[in-house]
Amino acid sequence: MSLKIEMGDTANPVPAIPAATLVLFRERADGPPELLLVERSKGMAFAGGAIVFPGGRIDADDHVLAERHAHIEAECAAARIAAIRETIEESGVPIGLAGEPPQGWLEEARKALHDRQAFSGLLDAAGLALDLDALVPFARWRPNFKEARVFDTRFYIARAPDDLPEAVVDATENVRTFWDSAQATIDAALRGDVHVIFPTHRNLERLALFENFDAARVHAEQIPVRTVTPWVEQVGEETFLCIADDLGYPVTRESFRTAKRAGD
Repeated sequence: MSLKIEMGDTANPVPAIPAATLVLFRERADGPPELLLVERSKGMAFAGGAIVFPGGRIDADDHVLAERHAHIEAECAAARIAAIRETIEESGVPIGLAGEPPQGWLEEARKALHDRQAFSGLLDAAGLALDLDALVPFARWRPNFKEARVFDTRFYIARAPDDLPEAVVDATENVRTFWDSAQATIDAALRGDVHVIFPTHRNLERLALFENFDAARVHAEQIPVRTVTPWVEQVGEETFLCIADDLGYPVTRESFRTAKRAGD
């Protein structure tokens, strides 16, 4: 991993693309909850080959839909909508819908979203609304490194209903979608079986603390979301990538020898 990292000015951070991601919990009676994960195509410019949670950029139509949810601050509402939309597009898992979609709607909606059709129109045509309260704010990461792409990403957590359909990979940006526990994914990363970038790794460590979704929700509600902006710190001859120690994360620094970033 290259140590040539240049940070932006604190007063004038580098421009960032607004984005959102969803951590979906599936409860298990005989073990820790499983989380919905996707493996990005190695050819992707950002986090190619990495294991991540479903998510992506917030688009203009997300802001249009956000106007229908005035009880939530506009930027937060648009981010939750993006997280729902991207999860549907990337995995075929319909989370955050206020009602049951018509038969066949999910498959057609995924195709339409891949073709860049507006999510608002797809919902309106089916008479569907969104339940944004199903998503609980968990974190916000905004690096300030001078790189080709910087994302300002809001993380949300949600409980998966028992009757969710199986996740199906979109086979465009991603090559695999699967459920696994946070700790099992961490263990796979430490063995070198999967590629996990620094923000995902830290969030997996935090998520591994919880025995169920309710515990994660209580934790998230007790720790106000503040933007996580990693920085570089030199300790003796060792260089670390660090985050603040009061944001709910059990591990707050990692050596550059092992830390993986989206551009690596």
